[in-house]
Amino acid sequence: MLLKNNDIVLFQGDSVTDAGRIKEKPDDLGMGYPYFVASWFAALHPELKVKFINRGVSGDRVRDLKKRWVEDCLNLKPTVLSILIGINDTWRRYDSNDPTSPEKFEEDYRYILQQVKENLDAKIILCEPFVMSEPPDRREWRVDLDPKIHVVRKLAKEFGTYYIPFDGIMAQAAILRDPLFWTQDGVHPTGEGHALMAKEWIKTVEAL
Repeated sequence: MLLKNNDIVLFQGDSVTDAGRIKEKPDDLGMGYPYFVASWFAALHPELKVKFINRGVSGDRVRDLKKRWVEDCLNLKPTVLSILIGINDTWRRYDSNDPTSPEKFEEDYRYILQQVKENLDAKIILCEPFVMSEPPDRREWRVDLDPKIHVVRKLAKEFGTYYIPFDGIMAQAAILRDPLFWTQDGVHPTGEGHALMAKEWIKTVEAL
């Protein structure tokens, strides 16, 4: 199994990871998949003492992650790092006419991964950003998001990280239940969506 006794797990990302966490409380995990992961993992493996930290920030793009990387990652010295970022790099193209090119996305993402490799002895889990097909306007976003998903896959291979294909997982789930069962708006998970993400996250670390 990937997680060991006394590991420090850091979740990084945007609002999907943030999930309403209280910033003034450093140990608050929010009410999303990081909270479900920490709770379920403790219940499944009470013999292991693992600390879980959430530093997701709502609205962040990969460029914002880069700006706060020292304070919100390197200084925390995680032994396991989970990153889910990218949907806002797509979203800002459609609501603010402020796109992020795949090249710039890759440049900034590679930078933060290189910093981890150079400064930490941490295992890395990269997670696919995702968008579901409802509401209907979200379908247009695939043109922008798909190249960014390919960047994340490319970096996972290049840096030898673990990988969770959340975009594919959500697409598969949408065959069983309506997309709006899993997300409120095609992006932000419902409770069921967060639980599904946590289930797949734990399945990944337990299968290794």
